[in-house]
Amino acid sequence: MRTAIFAAAALAVVAAGIGTAEAARKKVQVPNRYDGSWSIEVITLDGPCDRAYRYGVQIERGEARYAGGDFQISGRVTPNGAVRAVIARGTDSASVVGRLGRDGYGNGTWTTNGGIACRGQWNAERRG
Repeated sequence: MRTAIFAAAALAVVAAGIGTAEAARKKVQVPNRYDGSWSIEVITLDGPCDRAYRYGVQIERGEARYAGGDFQISGRVTPNGAVRAVIARGTDSASVVGRLGRDGYGNGTWTTNGGIACRGQWNAERRG
């Protein structure tokens, strides 16, 4: 369970925003300069969670997608690159904040919400 939640936290790096993904879909969807494929590295700095992960995430119109996950991403990347999201699997979740840059790189932090106490950082790099 810890593995999936914190792997999900990595993905949340690119899933940012205000409100839920469902609420975001109700807004007018326009292309976002951060759309595309991103490689996300998640590192645990404190707590009993697994040490590190790397995952591929697709951003489309500011919303993140991850084809291989058994978790849910709720959030968006804003037009200025700000990332804010929640990643959840069952009753476990992690909050993710940070920023993507125009140079194709980004970073931020994540923390678990209740349950197992972990925190860490993430790094992103645009692919393709």
